[in-house]
Amino acid sequence: MVVKLVRVLLQRVNSASIEINNKHYSSIKKGLLVFLGIKVDDSLKDVKYLAQKILKLRVFNDSSGLMNLSILDKKYSIMVVSQFTLYANCTKGNRPSFINVEKPKKAEKLYKLFIDELKKYNINLASGKFGANMKINLTNSGPVTIWMDSNE
Repeated sequence: MVVKLVRVLLQRVNSASIEINNKHYSSIKKGLLVFLGIKVDDSLKDVKYLAQKILKLRVFNDSSGLMNLSILDKKYSIMVVSQFTLYANCTKGNRPSFINVEKPKKAEKLYKLFIDELKKYNINLASGKFGANMKINLTNSGPVTIWMDSNE
């Protein structure tokens, strides 16, 4: 049985920025940096599920210092970066295999749909450029790094 899921790696950040071709492309202040991986057979349902989960995930501290608040509660920002290497398979040999990664055309469509789903909540949103070679600078807060799949 093939497991169908979209994968994200979240990092809580004090700031994050992207450069493409040595030029500033986008940036955020406090919030979440979301690395998004799309696998063969992922669907709009997976994308919607993860967008909702990320928006409601309580990973920001309340006044008692407990992770009790969401990105929506804090009105922070989200930066989305497409990252097919989240699906690297390193079980054989020394070179990662990307055989399970979705083809670029469909992956880009789902990437854009994921961003569109987040935009519905009128939050400050930034993104990378699909398929581009990007330099990503971030200041991790915590550090807090969370791995999620859409089948969880």
